[in-house]
Amino acid sequence: MKKILFLSAAIATGLFALPAQAGTVISNDMSKCAAGKGPSVLVVIRGIRANKGERLDGKVRVQTYNGTKQDWLKRGRWLNRVENLPKPGTMRFCLPVPKPGNYGVAVRHDINGNGKTDISNDGGGFSNNPKLSNFRVITGRTAVKLSSAKFYVGQGVKQIVIDMKYR
Repeated sequence: MKKILFLSAAIATGLFALPAQAGTVISNDMSKCAAGKGPSVLVVIRGIRANKGERLDGKVRVQTYNGTKQDWLKRGRWLNRVENLPKPGTMRFCLPVPKPGNYGVAVRHDINGNGKTDISNDGGGFSNNPKLSNFRVITGRTAVKLSSAKFYVGQGVKQIVIDMKYR
């Protein structure tokens, strides 16, 4: 039940929306997270799993958002997006941000690569790994609170770790 609520939150907030409506799709340029670079976020994603115990398929999408209520998880309000093929275990992504400030990160693993939301299979995660107790109800759906997911990025590189959740 908790995992269904988690995926419902992602659907309600537009995390699983496929068309790019705002922001920029960028490559995963790890040099932008090297020592002395920034401001940027080095996102370490742990626990990427295979599709029903088979092989790793699909696409992993990482998106940054401004750490404001008007932007957080709103459709078309993300800043940068990186999409890559999944790799077992841990993956690293570098997402530059425009200036020092508060941000949030959302991750989605379209596990079968069909470009659709499959609540029973797809995985996801958020910065700070919020617990389900931090979810709130919005018009019959749930969403991750900004206060549980935002973090500060200074002039340099901020590393965060996100643990994937699957049903």
